[in-house]
Amino acid sequence: MASSAAIVFSELPFRFSPIRSHRITRYAPTPTSAVSLRRRGAPSRRGLAVKSALIEPDGGKLTNLVVEEPKRRAMKREAETVPVRIRLNRVDLEWVHVLSEGWASPLRGFMRQSEFLQTLHFNSIRLEDGSVVNMSVPIVLAIDDDLKSRIGDSDRVTLVDSFGNPVAILSDIEIYKHPKEERIARTWGTTAPGLPYAEEAITKSGNWLIGGDLQVLEPIKYNDGLDRFRLSPSQLREEFTRRDADAVFAFQLRNPVHNGHALLMTDTRRRLLEMGYKNPVLLLNPLGGFTKADDVPLSWRMRQHEKVLEDGVLDPETTVVSIFPSPMLYAGPTEVQWHAKARINAGANFYIVGRDPAGMGHPIEKRDLYDADHGKKVLSMAPGLERLNILPFKVAAYDTTQGKMAFFDPARAQDFLFISGTKMRGLAKKKENPPDGFMCPSGWKVLVDYYDSVNAESGNGRVSEAVVSA
Repeated sequence: MASSAAIVFSELPFRFSPIRSHRITRYAPTPTSAVSLRRRGAPSRRGLAVKSALIEPDGGKLTNLVVEEPKRRAMKREAETVPVRIRLNRVDLEWVHVLSEGWASPLRGFMRQSEFLQTLHFNSIRLEDGSVVNMSVPIVLAIDDDLKSRIGDSDRVTLVDSFGNPVAILSDIEIYKHPKEERIARTWGTTAPGLPYAEEAITKSGNWLIGGDLQVLEPIKYNDGLDRFRLSPSQLREEFTRRDADAVFAFQLRNPVHNGHALLMTDTRRRLLEMGYKNPVLLLNPLGGFTKADDVPLSWRMRQHEKVLEDGVLDPETTVVSIFPSPMLYAGPTEVQWHAKARINAGANFYIVGRDPAGMGHPIEKRDLYDADHGKKVLSMAPGLERLNILPFKVAAYDTTQGKMAFFDPARAQDFLFISGTKMRGLAKKKENPPDGFMCPSGWKVLVDYYDSVNAESGNGRVSEAVVSA
């Protein structure tokens, strides 16, 4: 069963404009072959039926907002005739990418006010049929006073990239006030200065938000050598079907993969096989949008991930590596719901969650911004995520008695060494090797090479890729 809070919420009358969408089929597993994932003391969730069909996307059908090939030339000419243009910044373009491919299904564009308020206050949106889908982070486009004035009574605008090239048409538009303080407070639980995404995309943005239906003129490409890894939810579903996957489990990360991560992923596959699945497939889905400056850039992370597969730390036959194009908010339990919801749309029916997902240190005080356990607890109760099976993983650390990463055993805590991301980066910066068995050697070399390049660029007075690349 879903949590009682979710059931009560789903029966409340809706007074705002719901998203028009295909009717969603509620998850109702058959009593046969059912496996319970409930842990002692955890809120009850729906049972799990072992079956081969991929999970339905939110709303019953993936949204695809990219204009069909035969119509693109005409739509591009039309975009040139629209009098008002909005120039997209880097983060705006990443959200256009997310929306265009259906990661945020059933959204059909940047949020109008009713969708924005539901997201901000309920972490979910009610559909036309009364069902609820999870939506925990606002996907909005900000404009300033001058643009609002120039738009006037127009019902559409053209969105352009940094070079002025048309990217999309936003039609049937609605402009409403941008409550920045409330948005920040409700998304992060604090308005303290120093929140990376807030400073990048909110505090200096316009005083108005513009929502509407999005028509993207052609697929978003970055031409950075990584587009081959950017599979849309539709392409991922095709790949899972091609591989005859009967379960898909997603792992979200924004860091290099060490052997502890690999242990968690391989152990998850083992557990799914024990449940009765025949071919569970891993979706290794690193975040590819905006990240804070001290995170390892995407291009280097992807090199490292490739080495992990080449060295057999993860099995290429049962692993799909694909970039998740979303920006990173570092909004903890609020954001992890977005990460999970998006993976439903990509075809995943299992989601691995660990300690402090999407978390970060407090921007002012010397402590974590969020309780480390709240992310997985919130996922187990979140409205609209009842169909997704949440897999909290065990803590992995370096076992000094075995010389490898292993699951932590409290009975012999003295035998384990915890190597944090900060410590890992520190070792790589100083070209010091971690203990044997912490990370595959070729993957570690990529990390060392990255920090070498940062030091070389800093010495030459150049700006580091860590600042300018996602």
